[in-house]
Amino acid sequence: MVSKENPRPGGRSARVQAAVHHAVREMLTGMDRADVTIPLIAQRANVTPSTIYRRWGDLQELLAAVAASRLQPETEPQRTGSARTDLQAWAEQYADEMSSGAGRQMIRDVLAVSDTANAEKCCSYTQQQLRLIVARAEEQGEAFPTLTELMDFVVSPIMYRILFDQVPSRDYVRGLISRVMPEGAAKS
Repeated sequence: MVSKENPRPGGRSARVQAAVHHAVREMLTGMDRADVTIPLIAQRANVTPSTIYRRWGDLQELLAAVAASRLQPETEPQRTGSARTDLQAWAEQYADEMSSGAGRQMIRDVLAVSDTANAEKCCSYTQQQLRLIVARAEEQGEAFPTLTELMDFVVSPIMYRILFDQVPSRDYVRGLISRVMPEGAAKS
């Protein structure tokens, strides 16, 4: 089933989505994940179970939608004085947050469904953050990798490590940045 996540801004639809997302987040922090069910979520959100089934299809789709919304950054990347150090601070924070227990569970939730819409949202969030850093570099006349290079050579290895290997260390993240952006690179 295709998610109809927030089909129109405001109104009842937005209130239902907010109530259901809030209920899911509360339940996941206060009870065992295996005990979370659509009827319990509906009761806590004060909606009918059929509303949840109609909108999200099943529990896993709902968990994926909630995880994707939680993975949306709340702030712009930190300004540190240079685009390179902005990238380093952002990448270290990204690796820390995504490799936390909650971060890994949210990633698993997003990837556990066949509909790729939530995964695409998460990719878009990451790209938006990186576009801001790239734009800062351009404004400051700094030589800087492209968005594609950042996704391929910084974000992808971090995500691969989080999903299939070990938690990436700060040294590992800094090494990725050094490879994509060697020290002393000429200004463009």
